[in-house]
Amino acid sequence: MTEKKTDHAYWALRLTYGLIPIVAGADKFTNLLTDWSKYLSPVAKDALPIGPETFMHLVGVVEIAAGTLVLTRFTRVGAYVVSAWLVAIAGNLLTGGAYDVAARDVAMAVGAFSLAKLAEARQPAAAGVAREVETRERATAASR
Repeated sequence: MTEKKTDHAYWALRLTYGLIPIVAGADKFTNLLTDWSKYLSPVAKDALPIGPETFMHLVGVVEIAAGTLVLTRFTRVGAYVVSAWLVAIAGNLLTGGAYDVAARDVAMAVGAFSLAKLAEARQPAAAGVAREVETRERATAASR
């Protein structure tokens, strides 16, 4: 019953935190939406052993992988990765003085964390249904 009540929220969050990281990650290679390297703080740029563009390509790969995890049967793990990743991005933004964008990323991280918790809450229900089906199948086989 609880799963039905949370189904819309779960799917809205799952699609959001699956698709947006994939789109943003892919855009790290094209910069069609924005020049992503401008969001890299001077502190981070100085600490990197590689160029900002190369780093942003690596960021894109991580984002695509995290978004893909969210859209697979590993939603819970992917949502935790997305949440942690967004907190890390917010940390970078704070060191660069982009406090408004950092605050939004923290809010998005809370949403991804909420998705992970919803996914956790759904897992026992799914496991219980699978056990119930298995028990019925055994009972049917035994009665034959």
